[in-house]
Amino acid sequence: MRISKWHLLTYAAIILFGVLAAVPNVLTPQQQEVFGRFLPAKPVTLGLDLKGGSHLVLEVDSAALRKARMDTLLNDARAILRTAGERASAARLAGTTLTITLADQAARDKVLPEVRKLAAPTGTLGFSTGASDIDVSSSGDTITVVLTEAGINERMSAAVEQSLEIIRRRVDQVGVAEPLIQRVGGDRILVQLPGLQDPTRLRQLLGSTAQMSFHMVDQTVDPNSVPPRGVMILPGANDDNRYAVEERVAISGDRLADAKAGFDQRTNEPIVSFSFDSTGARLFADITKANVGKPFAIVLDGKVLTAPVIREPIIGGQGQISGNFNPQEATVLSALLRSGALPAPLTIIEERTVGPNLGSDSIRMGLYTGLAGFVAVVLLMQVLYSSWGLIANVGLILHTIMTIGVLGLLGSTLTLPGIAGIILGIGMAVDANILINARIREETAGGAGAMKALDLGFNRAYATIVDGNMTTMVGMILLFMFGSGPVRGFAITMIIGIAISMFTSITVVRLLMRDVVTRRKMKKIEIHSIFGKVWSLPSFSFMRGRYIAIGTSAVISTASIILFFTPGLNYGIDFVGGIQVEATSKDPIDLSTLRARMEGLELGEVALQEFGQGTSVLVRVQRQPGGEEAQTAALQKVRDGVAEVIPDANFERTEVVGPTVSTELARSGFLAVGLGMLAILIYIWWRFEWHFAVGAIVTLILDITKMIGFFSLMQIDFNLTAIASVLTLIGYSVNDKVVVYDRMRENLRKYKTMPFSELIDLSINQVIMRCIFTSIAIVASLLPMAIWGGDTVKPFAWPMIFGVIVATTSSIYIGGPILLFLSRWFKDREGVRAPKGGQIAEG
Repeated sequence: MRISKWHLLTYAAIILFGVLAAVPNVLTPQQQEVFGRFLPAKPVTLGLDLKGGSHLVLEVDSAALRKARMDTLLNDARAILRTAGERASAARLAGTTLTITLADQAARDKVLPEVRKLAAPTGTLGFSTGASDIDVSSSGDTITVVLTEAGINERMSAAVEQSLEIIRRRVDQVGVAEPLIQRVGGDRILVQLPGLQDPTRLRQLLGSTAQMSFHMVDQTVDPNSVPPRGVMILPGANDDNRYAVEERVAISGDRLADAKAGFDQRTNEPIVSFSFDSTGARLFADITKANVGKPFAIVLDGKVLTAPVIREPIIGGQGQISGNFNPQEATVLSALLRSGALPAPLTIIEERTVGPNLGSDSIRMGLYTGLAGFVAVVLLMQVLYSSWGLIANVGLILHTIMTIGVLGLLGSTLTLPGIAGIILGIGMAVDANILINARIREETAGGAGAMKALDLGFNRAYATIVDGNMTTMVGMILLFMFGSGPVRGFAITMIIGIAISMFTSITVVRLLMRDVVTRRKMKKIEIHSIFGKVWSLPSFSFMRGRYIAIGTSAVISTASIILFFTPGLNYGIDFVGGIQVEATSKDPIDLSTLRARMEGLELGEVALQEFGQGTSVLVRVQRQPGGEEAQTAALQKVRDGVAEVIPDANFERTEVVGPTVSTELARSGFLAVGLGMLAILIYIWWRFEWHFAVGAIVTLILDITKMIGFFSLMQIDFNLTAIASVLTLIGYSVNDKVVVYDRMRENLRKYKTMPFSELIDLSINQVIMRCIFTSIAIVASLLPMAIWGGDTVKPFAWPMIFGVIVATTSSIYIGGPILLFLSRWFKDREGVRAPKGGQIAEG
């Protein structure tokens, strides 16, 4: 096969562009200022766990929350009075006390039961109905309604939880990747965003209540005079005008279905387009029909965004907000409207810069061990393939550089789960090279000349590589679409890594190998290790021991499920929250020494995060088993341990923090993984047969259960890092199974009369060395991290090593027997359905 010059130029341009996109990551800030404008991308933004960023503490406005509840009670009470034929003005609000004055005893007897029905029970443990959120009492001719302490506390708790999810949605929608959002104490929320974010934009994004409503403008009222009852005077959000707006809400912002930033095609000005749900669209159509020629105000947080005149009835349920917006303000406003209104205003009470939440000491050690792992992979390729290993390593280095370049080009934020995706991407690139070299060896052993062996080896490896990579890619796309936070970060790096590995392994490595064969005028390609000919394992009948293999796997998976319930996973701070202590010192704090002391307390997961110039540290310890006494004892241990390392430590604050993985985040993660596995099943079914698909998914589930069992048995902290390792295992395990299945499919075409059990044995024996070599390469990349990386990366490295071993053994010992069982079960069913005398051959 001859490569045209145009193809070569295209490949060279792609490589050059990818390398240039990665260059900003090695430039100093000064060099970036000088050369940055000539480069196609910016440096990759490191996430909060790797570099730190902005730290904000927001407090829920409890007074506004009380007022909102009392305003609702006032409106409800007046509605009761009107229904009873009494004056609505008999109900008055004074601060947080609602009074209803009725001189007539009969009227009081009629109204009082209805007012008591306004009470909502507060949630309590046990089987009791719970206390009421309001206290209703009657004295003389006055009915008094006040909020109870239980009601206030429950509303505050609910408001904080609702605010957590709304903030998370707002932050995600404007492109800030993987923030840390955590409840602190009873009424505060901690938000940490990666990088140095724009404080003005953050304040607008996080502090805005985003309570949107639509009102008619009363043109009979002078906006500069005192308004009559039922009319309010509101200022303009983007101008100095004042507007007389009816208090009655024509349409609530709750009826919004979507909001998008865009540009007006006529004026090219930034706008926000919005659409209502079905009920809102009907209301909007009725209002616009009845009020043609009248102004209609769109109000956000007590300010009029715009008050356009209704020119004609709007039936489609869509509209737009225009004003003196710039594109960034339009984007923020659309995100606010999409994510919904906060239940109460949030006040930013603290704002500062923080260091990485993995700790600078752990980042440094992780970098060193990561580089050591990469060097180990490069050396392994050199050992396995001698001089040909140089070409494989060139492709591997290019793959890594271009992956970083594309991440920078897309403006992605790189976090620890993202690094896990890069590691797996490197592993799959290594696997592609191992597959190619193994195929070339087979063709050479079959008597093919150099160029023929090269072309046949690449062509036959190509189908396997495509199937393995596409299977993983399909799952990753679903993870990206339906996941959030760390799940999406992992998925995007995997998608990029897979796409680039296809280019480097199939195109770059092939061109380099062809060039070597052509220049040296080679007659035969000999791919040996540096120790000579590559040894091979003797043929083995794996199917003979299938019952032992399946039984052993079933026992281990069953034990893993039991371990999941007893003793269970050791959930880290990300899932259960814990205790947070801030300490300051006059001198810079040695994080590595402090970390060693904290880990020696054996309180579970410990996270250290430095502030400012390194003289302040935030210590987080996961929640301890037991009640408040256990938390108090743990807190004292932490304070004593910090005082030992930092004698002049001044403890600024101690707080209880909630989990960073919310229920919604966990739900979206499980949904994404489930849909990803379903997509993998469908793809394998389409490319192979149904029993191959079912076999791959069953084996994958067995692999995952064993990994979960490993976490439970070893009591390794299960946090976001652990989730990254589980996702990585899914990607690797599926790829490994597809490689084995692909050889089985090839042999089914070649040996049509061979019994299926013998064909499975033949296929596994043909690819077993590839499985072992790929596993050794990935373990080599992870081993330095597992040994020297410290406790922050331990929840990723050791489980991944275990997972790789499990996935490799299941591809060899478990996948085949399951496939054989499913195939025979299917043929038995077909045999039952076949006419008498029919005969079904095995295989």
